[in-house]
Amino acid sequence: MSNNFKREVFLKQRTIAKIVKGVGIGLHKGDPVEIILEPLEADMGIRFFRSDLNVNIELKPENVVDTRMATVIGNNNATISTIEHLLSAIYAYGIDNIKISVSSSEVPIMDGSGASFCMMLDEAGVMELDKSKNVMIIKKEVIHKDGEKYTKILPSKIAEYSFKINFDHPIIKEQEYNFIFSKRDYIKEISKARTFGFLKDVQILRSMGLALGGSLDNAIVLDEKKMLNNDPLRYQNEFVRHKILDAIGDMSLLGMPIIGKYDSYAGSHSLNHLLTLEILKDSSNYEIRNLNEEYEKEFSRVFA
Repeated sequence: MSNNFKREVFLKQRTIAKIVKGVGIGLHKGDPVEIILEPLEADMGIRFFRSDLNVNIELKPENVVDTRMATVIGNNNATISTIEHLLSAIYAYGIDNIKISVSSSEVPIMDGSGASFCMMLDEAGVMELDKSKNVMIIKKEVIHKDGEKYTKILPSKIAEYSFKINFDHPIIKEQEYNFIFSKRDYIKEISKARTFGFLKDVQILRSMGLALGGSLDNAIVLDEKKMLNNDPLRYQNEFVRHKILDAIGDMSLLGMPIIGKYDSYAGSHSLNHLLTLEILKDSSNYEIRNLNEEYEKEFSRVFA
């Protein structure tokens, strides 16, 4: 064999090893929702299915139909809401192909974090497929602004997420967190961060027939001065860490792992969605490559 021979190694696509099922409450309707995760073959991607309506909904940015309270995808026949926590966990586990069936118009909220979905994925196990994984490499800065608020993505040799929030509330105040992405650190540092809301907003939403499933068991709820939950914060800066959890889920609609730095100030589901559209608008913003030897070592570590 020639000394000049270069070993061609490809990191493989992944799915789950077996079917797993769970039941939880829908955040807005408050009804029980059955969720089933099933393996899919290579290149089939992440697919949602409304089992109550027998309707498939493809996961892609152009199918996002609402971002006001959560990320919602849909087509002419059906919608599925609150997909971001589940997608965040799926992305962290490096899963490229999976079928997600839900028996209602919402992914169950579970405990308001990604932890329950990580447990489901651990139960299912991860299986490699005989097809190489693609990666999106960010080539130049892309930004979407709304006044002082913004989300942007920049070139980087690693995958990282940086978020800053500033709330006029004594429990939250100003928080900032920079997360160097890996599956192991996601489980430890991000997955348990719960969604949060303010009591005054919950009361308004319930008057509109929304947030009927919301409770202190699946969200951090705050009044004007304090946190109403009896259990303590899971992280000192749990609020900004949950924003990163959301961002990972929202950005996963790009359809593959991202090598770049996500950065946001006061970002939202809406700004995340608009950033994905802005990235895809110009093909010079990114490059799609197979995960060959150049990136194999980095991503083997990231998804270990």
